[in-house]
Amino acid sequence: MRQSPKFSSAARHRLSVLDASADNPNAALEYEIVREQASSLGRLGRRLEAALAALQAFDASHARARHSSAREALLAEAGNLLWHFIVQREACGLRDSARAMQDYGVPNDVRARMGVFPKRGP
Repeated sequence: MRQSPKFSSAARHRLSVLDASADNPNAALEYEIVREQASSLGRLGRRLEAALAALQAFDASHARARHSSAREALLAEAGNLLWHFIVQREACGLRDSARAMQDYGVPNDVRARMGVFPKRGP
């Protein structure tokens, strides 16, 4: 008796998408778009976590430097990454940004920098 090949669940899913593409030619493209959205969200989430950790480490080692230029740069970076992360979440259909900020432990001063862009020269 011949055994059928064993595929991972991801491979089985890709095969089912390809089978469905016979009925819907856009199915494979839609699948790839959603996959890239999720991948991008994961990358942004990891970058946000790293930025928040860097800010937390700075605050722990420089307790008196709450208004230094180094801290301001870390806040600006974290705020920018938070903005990108929230926009990508919304593009994926995840609308509850308050929950994401709670899950990631985003401090209020980073939330205040979300979407704030530096001034450009004259």
